[in-house]
Amino acid sequence: MSLVSEIKCARCDRKYSGVRSRCPYCGARRIGQGKYTEDSDNAKGKMLISILIMGVLVVGAGVLLLTSPIDADAAPPATVETPPTTPSSPEDDIESRPGLAPRPQPRPPEDEDEDQDELPAPVLEVRSVTITHNNSIIRNNDFTQPLGQPITLGVRIEPPGIEEDIIWTSSDESVFSVVALNPEGTQARVTGIARGHGTLTVSVGGVEATCTVRISG
Repeated sequence: MSLVSEIKCARCDRKYSGVRSRCPYCGARRIGQGKYTEDSDNAKGKMLISILIMGVLVVGAGVLLLTSPIDADAAPPATVETPPTTPSSPEDDIESRPGLAPRPQPRPPEDEDEDQDELPAPVLEVRSVTITHNNSIIRNNDFTQPLGQPITLGVRIEPPGIEEDIIWTSSDESVFSVVALNPEGTQARVTGIARGHGTLTVSVGGVEATCTVRISG
């Protein structure tokens, strides 16, 4: 007589040892004496058991929170202090109303002298230079002067008021010499030294004027 009883599979009706949890012939799970269950039913059973356990844990945690004593030494919640409000003026109320543009702020006065100092002075350029005698233009830029008799000439500059160096030169100083009569150089003295002729040149700001000087004996 066998010590281990045999059971009959409820699915395939075959007998197998009672120590097995599944039928060795069809694989059905054994429940009780000869009963079997599908794997899908077993999974559903495990899911239900898990849900029940989670529910019990949630309920237990809620009970512990409700029954736990309140700590009397706990600090009270901090209160936020609001700063005192100052009464606003009617002008502030007008500016704070929606739809109203803010008042324009006055601009600080500008120093007109500083603005004028910062402006660069206009640069004048020499357009023309002319040699003159007694404030008249020398005809054909050619004149004759006796030997040893000096003559005073001037210069006309366009536009007037240009501050440039005025330079007088003689092409042949053995025939005549030229010397500026003032620091500005607006007038010069031409003196004949020997018979002959030469070219008198006056230069202002890179612009020149010439004149033929003839010395007679």
